[in-house]
Amino acid sequence: MFGKRLMVSGAIAILIGTLGACSGGGSGNGNDGNGVGNGTASARDDTVRGLKDTVRHITAKTTRATRPRLVRTCATTTHRVRHTSSSGTGSRRKTRTWYTTERYRSCTKVHRGTETYRRTVRTEKWCVELDDVNGDKRRDDVWYQVSRSVYGDALAADDHARLEFTATREGC
Repeated sequence: MFGKRLMVSGAIAILIGTLGACSGGGSGNGNDGNGVGNGTASARDDTVRGLKDTVRHITAKTTRATRPRLVRTCATTTHRVRHTSSSGTGSRRKTRTWYTTERYRSCTKVHRGTETYRRTVRTEKWCVELDDVNGDKRRDDVWYQVSRSVYGDALAADDHARLEFTATREGC
């Protein structure tokens, strides 16, 4: 009995510790995820700074593909339902039983033929190339994948203009 309680309390302690580590502690560091903060640095700063080199827009690529066509088929079926009604008390109690037939529909999806659709081979990407990344003169020509709005801002900026943004991922 005591062993089970000890195991349960240990498991709860590990769970609370894990959840606390995953949530980040709720410190409210002011970084809202888009690179704009209230001046306080976060533990993991994702903001990238550098000089604009070039931008690249990679369009989505799709192709025609086929897949099984699912069709919904329904069948109307009946089943017998038992009903009971009781009246009286004690030894005078009477139970009346009767049956009815109720109809219901049973539907399933079945394969019937094939259909064509557009399958995405490559997703759409917006990329920015930076020089002097985070002030390091040796880090030039580094590509970052960014959101569409950041791409629009970078496209409108002059060549070698100082940019600061939060990258979606490194590389393009």
